[in-house]
Amino acid sequence: MTFSHDVEHSLNVVVDLVNSDPGSGGGEQLADLAALEAFIERHQISDVETVTEADLQAVRDLRLRFRDVFLAANTAEAAKLVNDLLSGAKLCPRLTDHDGYDWHIHYFAPGSAPAEHLLIDGGMALSFVVVAGERERLQVCSAPDCARVLVDLSRNRSKRYCDSRTCGNRLHVAAYRERQRAAAVV
Repeated sequence: MTFSHDVEHSLNVVVDLVNSDPGSGGGEQLADLAALEAFIERHQISDVETVTEADLQAVRDLRLRFRDVFLAANTAEAAKLVNDLLSGAKLCPRLTDHDGYDWHIHYFAPGSAPAEHLLIDGGMALSFVVVAGERERLQVCSAPDCARVLVDLSRNRSKRYCDSRTCGNRLHVAAYRERQRAAAVV
């Protein structure tokens, strides 16, 4: 199952937002306003005019709430968490075709604060995953020393690592070396 371009984009933004938290195994990636502005620009988040220290703190708080959805034990718990996320949001669905993208739906009100924008776009994208019966695609990296999250958008649902070049490659090399050691002992 594939999701629409805007849902996949929002899911990727959620993943990057959650993984920007130091609790994901790296340093703080939203250390200041410049980092938040770079995040907004990198992810082409539209309709954001200015960011403040309050916006920065609200975005940092939001990423922990998104992480909880990835950690949900089952679909019912994930649905409750997504409902809780969206319960206080001011949804304002409207059609738009900006920046070279075909018609799609924005759910946030024009001029929304960055955290509200991320909350609504991310919350709606997560709700589409849950409704489609695809909650298992929301995962935590299988590397034992990694706490990053990922969305498995592969056709055969085989993605296990947050980044195949780092976690996946590192574990595959370690397994290979272990097999080589075991073969040498025999």
